[in-house]
Amino acid sequence: MTDASLDQSGVRLLSDITAKGDITAKGSLHQRILVELEERILSGEWPPGYRIPFEHELTAHYHCSRMTVNKALTQLANAGLIERRRKAGSFVTRPRVQSAVLEINDIQSEVAALGLPYRFEVNARQQRRLTREDRQSLGVEAKGPVLDVTCHHFAGARPFCLEERLINSDAIPDVLHEKFKRVPPGAWLVSQVPWSSAEHRIRAIEADPGMAAVLKIPEGAACLVIERRTFSAGKPITFVRLTYPGNEHELVAHFEPPRGAA
Repeated sequence: MTDASLDQSGVRLLSDITAKGDITAKGSLHQRILVELEERILSGEWPPGYRIPFEHELTAHYHCSRMTVNKALTQLANAGLIERRRKAGSFVTRPRVQSAVLEINDIQSEVAALGLPYRFEVNARQQRRLTREDRQSLGVEAKGPVLDVTCHHFAGARPFCLEERLINSDAIPDVLHEKFKRVPPGAWLVSQVPWSSAEHRIRAIEADPGMAAVLKIPEGAACLVIERRTFSAGKPITFVRLTYPGNEHELVAHFEPPRGAA
């Protein structure tokens, strides 16, 4: 009989993943359990929605008390890495991302803050003349050309954000030759031209069929949309629409009261 086994629901037990006696993390047993479970979650080996082994399974595997296992699971829950459901077990969650409302954040940095690997895909790239809607979005009077780019960002294996961007080629002519094979559009723009001002518009929408397919969420699910126009010395540079699954993203603003305010 091998050490690998399945519980009644068919989920692989921890003993099928890590051989007994192969725990190399230093520190107390509680700390070793915590580190090992955390690594499996953050590496994506245990993806969002995965049911981790029950307490009694972990207790048997680590040859420790249930209190030791419970302490480690409680810390994982407090960190937002797992959700503990009465009688059902503990499930891996997707940590909520925080973005500063008044800052231009790099999407790769947002994913890195979750401890997950980042990648992006450019799904559409088109050079065309500006439409009336484009001119309103960018805030320009020119008629083109404009670069229209659609990009998908991923956190681990999961879709993280849908990026739809217009770039004013009058302001950055070199963009017409850029294919964004190594660097995503937002990071490329920051490296090419300094922005002096930006305008944010934030709203909530329901995912349409296309959006739901891209983000792998149910049709009609709530999404958080951030629309941003960026300027350099008063000249419009880019308009971007970033769409996130609404239950996995939140905005944070830090501010101080004006002088004399109570």
